[in-house]
Amino acid sequence: MANDITLRPPGADDFAAWLPLWDGYNAFYGRHGASALPPAISRLTWQRFLDPAEPVHALLAWQGGQLLGLAHYIFHRNTLMLHHACYLQDLFTVPEARGRGVARQLIAAVADAARQAGSPSLYWHTHHTNHAARQLYDRVARDTGFVVYRQTF
Repeated sequence: MANDITLRPPGADDFAAWLPLWDGYNAFYGRHGASALPPAISRLTWQRFLDPAEPVHALLAWQGGQLLGLAHYIFHRNTLMLHHACYLQDLFTVPEARGRGVARQLIAAVADAARQAGSPSLYWHTHHTNHAARQLYDRVARDTGFVVYRQTF
């Protein structure tokens, strides 16, 4: 399975394939209840991926014309290092692709992009109940023990 997956940035014509995965990702984490994000947010997010001036990037995992997974990542300044940090904000694979190496390949490709950009680190977070993903994450990265707090306005 892992050898016939193609990873590439999105093209303008990939929106229709990307949107169901994006909606699936947000539904998985219960954002906005059972509904998808407002269309304006999804459209703006998509436009950011296509804008070379944006620090927001995406990689899509394809196999045989079917989109299996996505990774969205952001380069940002950091007070602890000289170069930009790389934050893997979103990682999602379709249920039938899970456990087949797609997420591992996406993480590795984002790590490569971070290294090529001169970033000394790649980081991400997940919900503590996401046990299946955490099994992979524990193999490819170190749990820093930090807890995320958020205020919403």
